[in-house]
Amino acid sequence: MKITIVSSSVFVKQMVDYRDKLIALGHIVDLHPHYVAQAAGERSDLVERTMTEHALLKKEYDYIRYHYNEIVDSDAILVLNFDKNGIKNYIGGNTLMEIGFAHVHYKKIFLLNPIPEINYEEEIKAMEPVVINGDLSLIV
Repeated sequence: MKITIVSSSVFVKQMVDYRDKLIALGHIVDLHPHYVAQAAGERSDLVERTMTEHALLKKEYDYIRYHYNEIVDSDAILVLNFDKNGIKNYIGGNTLMEIGFAHVHYKKIFLLNPIPEINYEEEIKAMEPVVINGDLSLIV
């Protein structure tokens, strides 16, 4: 299965780790080269700019369209929803959009962890993601 990993951009190391785990299970997974570089300790310029001018960076590299196209070309998405900013199983605005992209294109949606208790929890539930509770073998 071809899978797109979506997550908050602060979780680049986890994205690479889960990419490798999914590939070991026989899946096809591509990650943006910027994420791979950041996880390897490279492209510190992007890390710094993410903290100060994230919207400009997203526009400059056209990240939103890049991930949209990645999702359309996949069979499923895996949402890496780890704790962030004091929110258990955080799903931010950009990841919510990516879940929406997957939903409207009839892609399977897998959440690594349960749906967070946030003000758009009902919207996430409506898109019927499969919560795998960390068990990658449930991605079928």
